[in-house]
Amino acid sequence: MDTQTDNVLRSRVLAMDETPIKAGHQGRAGSQKGKMKSGWFWPLYGDADEMVFTYSNSRGRGHIEQVLTEQFTGTLISDGYAAYARYTAAQEGVTHAQCWVHARRYFIDARKEHPEKATEALQRIARLYHHEGTIRAEQFSGEKKRQYRLAHSKPAVHAFFQWCRDQLEQGGLLPSDALTKAVNYVINREASLTVFLEDPDVQPDTNHLERALRPIPMGKKKWMFCWTELGAEHLGIIQSLISTCKLHEINPYTYLVDVLQRISQHPAREVADLTPRLWKERFAANPLRSLIDPRHLHRQPEPVADAH
Repeated sequence: MDTQTDNVLRSRVLAMDETPIKAGHQGRAGSQKGKMKSGWFWPLYGDADEMVFTYSNSRGRGHIEQVLTEQFTGTLISDGYAAYARYTAAQEGVTHAQCWVHARRYFIDARKEHPEKATEALQRIARLYHHEGTIRAEQFSGEKKRQYRLAHSKPAVHAFFQWCRDQLEQGGLLPSDALTKAVNYVINREASLTVFLEDPDVQPDTNHLERALRPIPMGKKKWMFCWTELGAEHLGIIQSLISTCKLHEINPYTYLVDVLQRISQHPAREVADLTPRLWKERFAANPLRSLIDPRHLHRQPEPVADAH
């Protein structure tokens, strides 16, 4: 798992998020009583479509520093959680890009009090996603993608921020208004919300990461918690491999059956070959199978040679 983490941290563009998990018991060591403690998975999504779920018993900035410092340089995409902004502000070589989908949610919340203005803000944000849809449909990448964003998305973004400033200058909004909070949220993050305009490899949101981490919040409805913090760390390892398999269209069962058999004979210095992305290139065409695999069970027995 360390090998996959190292590769993810070599990404030029990295997305990071956090999601809560119950792991371990509160109270005295070894006690089976009391409530479960709160822990956090911090998933990372690298630019080679690889996932790593790191675990911490804290949601503080310290875990971000522990995982990223001295290894990651590039653009970090996140939601609006202040710990990411504080971390990137203190790091040379790290640019902070923030998520438009999270910014959009504040205007959704403001529709009840200010339906017309909040709807206008949402329509302005929707124009950005219309342009992103065109980019995907035309399969633009690299400089073509950048130029399209500069020609179409940049004017829309600048007009949106000017519209936000106009709402504050017009007066009539109380500091406690939901629309005031929404407008201030995006204005305070203007620099990080516009990073994607100049860098074609930066996405305007963290949707790709949130889709990949979905099994954790969905799974909690079934298994609810991890009995120990060590169990949570092991769950993160398994989920890292399974999520990366899915991103590379690998059957997780096929991958795990192969790797669990192959690892005992595979050179330790080439362990990177067993991470899902590289495994697909080297072994997916002829994976090792389980003895209970249907392809083994239905195989006809070899004919016995006549001794005479």
